[in-house]
Amino acid sequence: MADEFITIGSGGLSAAINPLGAELWSIRDEGGRELMTDADPRWWTGHAPLLFPFVGRSRGDVYRFEGNEYPMPQHGFARRMDFAVVEREADAVTLRLEANAETRAVYPFDFRLDMRFAVEGRTLRMAAVVANPGATDMPFSFGYHPAFAWPLPFGGAVEEHRVLFEKAEPAPIRTVGEEPGLIGLERIASPVEGEVLAPTHAMFAGDALIWDRLESRSLFWGAPGRTGLRIDFPDTPWLGLWQKPGAHYLCVEPWAGMADLVGFAGDVWEKQGIMRLAPGEERRFRMDVGIAG
Repeated sequence: MADEFITIGSGGLSAAINPLGAELWSIRDEGGRELMTDADPRWWTGHAPLLFPFVGRSRGDVYRFEGNEYPMPQHGFARRMDFAVVEREADAVTLRLEANAETRAVYPFDFRLDMRFAVEGRTLRMAAVVANPGATDMPFSFGYHPAFAWPLPFGGAVEEHRVLFEKAEPAPIRTVGEEPGLIGLERIASPVEGEVLAPTHAMFAGDALIWDRLESRSLFWGAPGRTGLRIDFPDTPWLGLWQKPGAHYLCVEPWAGMADLVGFAGDVWEKQGIMRLAPGEERRFRMDVGIAG
């Protein structure tokens, strides 16, 4: 682990965070076992990028605001920017990204994004706070993108792992459409049986699976009957699951916002999932990851 990484922990859990993107790189249990991706470059070297100011891809990698087009990479720019440390303790850290000349050139809004990580026992609590210190309404979306080990180091083969949702999830889901990175117009039948999803590598041959009619705000990841991960996301209404087929991770991605629909040509305020943040307001998005069982 590089020297500049920030490590926090308790007796039951430790986490390492990269200030570049305020990206969570590692969660280890008390035995030192890694619970996140191995970041094998054959598949994907990411770990847990933060998605801001937009989730997913904008059509043509641009968005429109007040008659102007602005470039925007997939999942926004926060994941490629250095965050400043504003608070640090043995078991917690808060990092901050604020608007600057570089961000205003592509996103002409004042913003402040605080990202707090805190370890409590065997749980890592994450909270993002998006604030608008500017004078005009600010359009934005936000999402998490952590990649958890598949299989987890608690036993159980790849094919034994399950996503156990908090509630039944019978609603049809969305997938990526014919325009790369954009959401297809038609939904497909849910692969969830009751509350149980049995993921396979083949499920992700066409990219992510996306729940935009999600009932649950919590799930379990792991082999049933064994220790696994409980993942809570009370403030984000949508969920993406993704991997590069065959890789050793599953991304569990709570989103407030998502990519443009295939064919979308509207203004930023018409993008699906865009939130309007008035001057002086802020929005908070929490995600907890805990060892369960």
